[in-house]
Amino acid sequence: MLHEPAPASPDKDYACDRKARLGLKLFWIYCIIYAGFVALNTMAPKVMEARVLFGMNLAAVYGFGLILLAIGLGLAYNALCTAFEDRVNNGQTGKEG
Repeated sequence: MLHEPAPASPDKDYACDRKARLGLKLFWIYCIIYAGFVALNTMAPKVMEARVLFGMNLAAVYGFGLILLAIGLGLAYNALCTAFEDRVNNGQTGKEG
């Protein structure tokens, strides 16, 4: 395998503040949806037994939905942060060649 030194990183990340705000917004979106899952399980556990999709109960569907949501939010965060960095760096992605 070819091992090369890590590329030099810029001295300052000018998109850091914006990326942090975005991360917090996405975190709170997920927290609110997860809190709904916890509240529903705590206050109305019988509702979670209802069959809703392909014979699966609401608890399983909601749980899988939370997993898929976390993956989707992570991908969205990555794409948006890359766009922020590209905009700040005038469209240069740091690739040489």
